Amino acid sequence: MRRFLGFTAVLAIADLLVIIWVAQLIGVVNTIGLLILVAVLGVLVVKAQGLATLRRLVDDVDARRVPAATLADGGLRVAAGILLVVPGFLTDIPGLLLLVPGVRTGVRRYLGYRWTRRFVIVRGDGQAARPLARRALGPPADQ
Repeated sequence: MRRFLGFTAVLAIADLLVIIWVAQLIGVVNTIGLLILVAVLGVLVVKAQGLATLRRLVDDVDARRVPAATLADGGLRVAAGILLVVPGFLTDIPGLLLLVPGVRTGVRRYLGYRWTRRFVIVRGDGQAARPLARRALGPPADQ
């Protein structure tokens, strides 16, 4: 938790410094307008992508498919929207990247690989079967 709070504080300070730098380059009014524009874009993206994810989720459930990828993509889209709504240019970069389908797929696979390694699957006889989960998911997309 301390790491997260420390990272958040460093990110906020760095974002503030970048905002000041951009304001010196293009002007204060233009910088504020750009920050508002990106925040509005973030809200619109979260709304549109949330509705699209809900439609895909309903389609997956109707087709009796496990909606794991749909839910993960939806969560990453929400994270992208939140990063776009937070004022600052440094948080906008990963927010915009998460809107690209290929980047989102790579992040989803990587997170799935990381999280699967953390969980222990217990077989019926009580023995841990962690390697089964790793084989089922495969390597992360960036390897």
